[in-house]
Amino acid sequence: MNPEIEFASQQEIQEYQSERLKEQLAYLANYSPYYKRRFSELGIDIKSVHSISDLAKLPLTTKAELQEFNDDFFCVPKSRIVDITTTSGTLGSPVTFGLTENDLDRLAHNEAISFACSGIKKGDVVQIMTTLDRRFMAGMAYFLGLRKLGATAIRTGAGIPELQWDSILKYHPKYLIAVPSFLLKMIQYAEANGIDYNASGVEGVICIGEALRKENLEPSDLAKTITNKWNIKLYSTYASTEMSTAFNECEHQNGGHHHPELIITEILDENNLPVQDGEAGELIITTLGVEGLPLLRFKTGDIVRAYYGTCACGRNTMRLGPVLGRKQHMIKYKGTTVYPPAMHDLLNCFEEISCHQIIVNSDEYGMDAITLKIGAKSISNDLLTKIKDHFRAKIRVTPTIEFVEIEKLMKEVFPPMSRKPVLFIDRR
Repeated sequence: MNPEIEFASQQEIQEYQSERLKEQLAYLANYSPYYKRRFSELGIDIKSVHSISDLAKLPLTTKAELQEFNDDFFCVPKSRIVDITTTSGTLGSPVTFGLTENDLDRLAHNEAISFACSGIKKGDVVQIMTTLDRRFMAGMAYFLGLRKLGATAIRTGAGIPELQWDSILKYHPKYLIAVPSFLLKMIQYAEANGIDYNASGVEGVICIGEALRKENLEPSDLAKTITNKWNIKLYSTYASTEMSTAFNECEHQNGGHHHPELIITEILDENNLPVQDGEAGELIITTLGVEGLPLLRFKTGDIVRAYYGTCACGRNTMRLGPVLGRKQHMIKYKGTTVYPPAMHDLLNCFEEISCHQIIVNSDEYGMDAITLKIGAKSISNDLLTKIKDHFRAKIRVTPTIEFVEIEKLMKEVFPPMSRKPVLFIDRR
């Protein structure tokens, strides 16, 4: 569960990935209608690509292209597809992905080595507190990975603190897989119902969907709010349906480790040129070993920063810091560039706030305008002042704040058919 290539030298990792890239290009040229057409249109000879340093010779793939030509990206007949999943459609129409038997094995392998990287071992009990249905790849991937690792999975699904605590107190999981802000609701429920969460036996949480680190990899306000009360270790992860690959933190919690046997990464600037080491840019990925719907130089839209050098765990792989924001979600507000994750983190550290939603509109002059809808246990001028002061101190600007009845806002944040909470709405 600790692949040797992850402990190899940087040069060995690059040489390994160069060979895998050539295999993947040959597969695309033979089986992908979309890439076969693109290579022909652009006059690309894949034999001219000898290493990952030649990636710039190859075309980038955008979300819009994947949405428009979805069927043409499939490399296998429908008869070989054993599972269908879709993206969440956060940035447009959902995209369909079909997985073959080998793709499911690859997905299980990815999660198994990712969980092992975070310290989960054979025999550990792990509670999966996320959706396993609704064509959601992640929940299924967690279950398959734990099964391959030899751990015990408890599939409680998302939400319902009472159910989660009932399961924790009955089966004593060592780890949870959860959205970190939901842990605050778990703490609130435990305190209201006399549950000693620090005696529950939970030692760590594999956190999904929200950033736990700041740009310098220090704990975010949300992470500190949780761990100041609950004595647990929080492990940050990053993944997407398009990648079928995860970046999990190890015990040293210095960014999510890259699996070079599963994915090639680039970080590019606004001109699609590589950023300097340590600079932030858009993550570009090329999947390795995917049969059903492989991707070449796919623009994720996620703005990230990579960290290099040998980790204390011994791995020499690149590590990804938190997603600083999505390219399409960048907000220019009163001269300041703001991304939603920074605002989510600030709001999640207020115990008085039960739920929130960020809405971005264009004002009468075509400028970005931000409204924070906040569901609070008790509304006061003191709370309003605290929120405004916190925003001024941390991101230098204060959006418009609108207090909303908690029940009403919860219905907007957690609509029945959504796999994820709707925390950000872009109406520009």
